[in-house]
Amino acid sequence: MSTSAAPSVLFVCVHNAGRSQMGSAFLTRLGGDRVQVRSAGSAPADAVNPAVVEAMREVGIDISAETPKVLTVEAVQSSDVVITMGCGDACPYFPGKRYLDWKLDDPAGQGVAAVRPIRDEIERRIRRLLAELGIEAAA
Repeated sequence: MSTSAAPSVLFVCVHNAGRSQMGSAFLTRLGGDRVQVRSAGSAPADAVNPAVVEAMREVGIDISAETPKVLTVEAVQSSDVVITMGCGDACPYFPGKRYLDWKLDDPAGQGVAAVRPIRDEIERRIRRLLAELGIEAAA
C-alpha cells in the first residue's frame, strides 16, 4: 500500500484518451481527497477523445483540460490498485499490485451516443470500487 492514508488508484488503457480518463474523472469526483488518482496509457494519444469530453460534460464533469499521459514504472509502483481497461496485452503487469481488468468497449472513433453506456458502466464500477475500498462516494 502507499505510504499515505489514502489508497492510490491508477487507470491504464492504451491511448489514455477515453476509458481511463473517464475512470480517473469519476474516481476524483466521487472519492475526493480520500483517494489518490492517476491515469496513463502505454501509447498515449495526442488528445482526449472529444466524444468522451462531451459525454462527461453531460454528467457535470469537465475533462476538457486533461491530456493523455505516458505510463511509467513509477506510476505503477506508487499505486495500490491498477485498473486496466480492456487494453489486452498492451497493458504491462508489475508484481505486487492489486490488478483489476475492466473489459469495456473502446470509445475511440465513436460518437457521444456510443460513449454514454461506456461512461455509465465506468461510473457503476467506480462506485463499487469505492465501496470495496471502504470509501463513501460523494453525492
